[in-house]
Formats: sequence, C-alpha cells, structure tokens
Amino acid sequence: MNSQTTRALEMEAALEQIEPTIERKGLSDDERVERAKQAFLRKLDGRKAVDLDTCIHCGMCAEACPFYLTTQNEKYAPVHKYRLLRRLYRRRLSPMRWLYKPFTPDITIDDLREWRHYVFDACTGCARCDMICPMGVNVSSLIRIVREGIGAADLMPPRLQRLKNEQRDKNSIVGVDGEYLRNVVATLNDQGADIPLDKDGADTMLLTTVTELRLFPTALAANAKILNKIGANWTMYTDAFEAANLGYVAGDTKALRTATARIVEKAREQGIKTVVVGETGHGYQTLRWLGANTMGERLPFDVYSILEVVAQAQADGRLELKQQANGSSVSYQDPCRLSRKGGILEQPRRILESMGYEIRETEVHGREDYCCGGGCGEYVLSTGSKLRHKVFDLKRHQFEDAGADEVVTACASCRYNLLIGAEKVEWDTPITSLVETVAAHMAD
Repeated sequence: MNSQTTRALEMEAALEQIEPTIERKGLSDDERVERAKQAFLRKLDGRKAVDLDTCIHCGMCAEACPFYLTTQNEKYAPVHKYRLLRRLYRRRLSPMRWLYKPFTPDITIDDLREWRHYVFDACTGCARCDMICPMGVNVSSLIRIVREGIGAADLMPPRLQRLKNEQRDKNSIVGVDGEYLRNVVATLNDQGADIPLDKDGADTMLLTTVTELRLFPTALAANAKILNKIGANWTMYTDAFEAANLGYVAGDTKALRTATARIVEKAREQGIKTVVVGETGHGYQTLRWLGANTMGERLPFDVYSILEVVAQAQADGRLELKQQANGSSVSYQDPCRLSRKGGILEQPRRILESMGYEIRETEVHGREDYCCGGGCGEYVLSTGSKLRHKVFDLKRHQFEDAGADEVVTACASCRYNLLIGAEKVEWDTPITSLVETVAAHMAD
C-alpha cells in the first residue's frame, strides 16, 4: 500500500468518526414539508417551468446516469430524482394544474426522507443527463432544487450537515483551518517548497482544498512550483484558502454564500486580480461559474483553474516541459465540473502530450466521461458508499480496457475516490495528479 492510499484510508476513517448532527428539534413534520415546498417554489422560475413541461419522460437520461447503469433501478434514473419538484409544480403552478391536482399526490415528510437518498447518495450532479436529453432539459439543475429543498427542511445527510455547519461557523472542514494550512506549508517549505502565506502586495491568490491538504500536500507543493516558475506574484491566505464549498454540496444557499464571500472579501481587501483554483472540480465551478450569481455582483477578479494557467504559460513561453515520459501511457479522468461544465477538455491532453505521454482514451471520455462516483460530496457520505463503489467499478473496467500504464486526473476528489475504490478491489494501476506530473517535468 503506497503512502497516498494510506492517507486516503485515514481520511475515510476520520470521516467515519464524525458524529452526525441530529435533525433540528422543534420542527414538526408539517414545518419541514413547508420549508421544502417554499425552497422549491423560490427556484421554480420560467426556465424551470419550461423544463418540467418539456420533459417527455422518454427515459434517455437514465442511460446517461452511472447510478442507473450500475443498478438498473428505475428509482435512480434522473427523471425520478426530480419527481417531487414536478409534483409540486403540477399542483401549484402548471397551467394545467386544474387537471393535474386531483391526480397528483402532495409532498409528504416520508417523500422527503426517501428522496434524500436519491438526490444525495445516488447523484453527483455530474450532468451527463443534461447532455443526452433530446428535449434540452437541464435535468441536473432540477435535481439540485430537490437537494436544496431537502436541505431547507433540515433533512440533508447528517454527516454532510455537520461538515457544512463547521465550514460556515468555524471556517474549517474536518479540523482543517488556517493553522492547519500554516503547519502543512511549514513542512513543505522545509522540504524545499516556496509557498508564501499572507503576503502583502500579491496580485494572485491560490486556493486549495481540505482533501488536498490532508491527503495530497505534494499537489500543493506542485502548484507552488508552477506559479513560482512562471513568475506569478502570488500568495495563500490563512483565512481564505478553501476552494471546497460544502454549502453548494449540501444545497444550503446561505452557507454557499458565506464560503464564497470569504474568498471574495479577502481578494477585494488585498487587491487580488486573479484567483487560481487548484485541483478541484466543484471548487472551480462554485467560484468561476456560480460566484457572481451567489454574491449578486460581478467578481472583482478573474478565476482560473491551475490547468488553464499551465496551458497559457506553455502557450506564451513562460513554461517549458520536458518530454521525459519514455513511452509511458496514461488515461485521463475528466473531472465533471472541469470538463463537462467548465470546458477544460483539450488543455490537459495537450499538457500530457507535451511531456511525451501516449494518451489512451477510455471508450467514453472528454465531455461525455463518466463521473468517478465521488463528486459533489458523495465521497463523504457513508450511506452512499455501495453505490459509489459500483460507479468506481464502471470506471475501473473502462480504464482496464484502455490499457494505460496509469490514470491521471486533475481533481483531488476524483483522486481520493479512485484510490479508495482501487484499494477495496486491490486494483494496482497508479492514480496520479496532473499538476504533480507537470511539476516533475518542468525544464530547469
């Protein structure tokens, strides 16, 4: 067992020790249902109404969903996951509600508790369903509204609720706070890294994640090596470094804004012009694509993935990579929120090829690649572990068919979930980080 697998198992054990937050006392079942309904109604705008009316229930989204494909259970089909939302729409807002209401059951507390499993344990928000829908329905956004409604009813998975509350109230996740970052950086700097903390006058700030700090600190060192090599004037801030946003994961819009605001306010205070997000999918999405809407204003800085930074630095001659792969082959795992939602598709492949790697694509890859199974907080939920490992096996077989020497990804959550899955089935294909690979191939 290698060191990164050991750390991944230690992380899994640490998550298992988290005492769950019990459902909030004082809320009756009727109040929980009403909270969920109001959350649904707040998000049911004209576009969502068109989506709900446009859906023809063809079931094609099921064929895109790895949870359905690996179980053949119709309740895991995306169209089923947003059924509660459709029921409320038909009873309250549809132009045909006079016809639908007598035949459409109202939402109950039992429904909310049942659907918690479908939208948290059996959905990573990967959005493959959006791509395959013949009617152009934004399926994943409808499922997300159900997640938000269940969160508003205080019925989200207890462990996720506990972690979300910790980030909101303490600015830490699983105890990883500013002091934890300071200690990790001190260790890395002693080993030769050059990571500036809380530096005045920087114009670029780097974000990392709890997963990277606890499991893959070498990836943080690699990010630093890259930024230093290209001459960036950068820093990290001990009170605003976390790219992961558990408010987004949990469907809690207030907590989502709190976590986003910490980054935005720090950047504004320090005059930051560029925010670089390390190897994380949802952290990139919540800031790059959702940040302005979350804050209700244009962000005062540009947001880039570290992959975009590497690709641009190569293009303008600031970063040269050695072709030292010696004929090694790789399969690239496309993180859903970087590739499908972020459009970062060609950059990682060009970077790998520039280092001399042969890319062996899985049968399904790129924009249509399957999720690792652990996205959007799925990997912290013990209740969804069996489903998650089924999806991992789907990925494993695809990697094996491609026959590459190793798997490379650019998301710490993907890396963690693949490592845990590999350990459980004793799969020995190396799973590595793209930024660490880049740092190892930089020309002197």
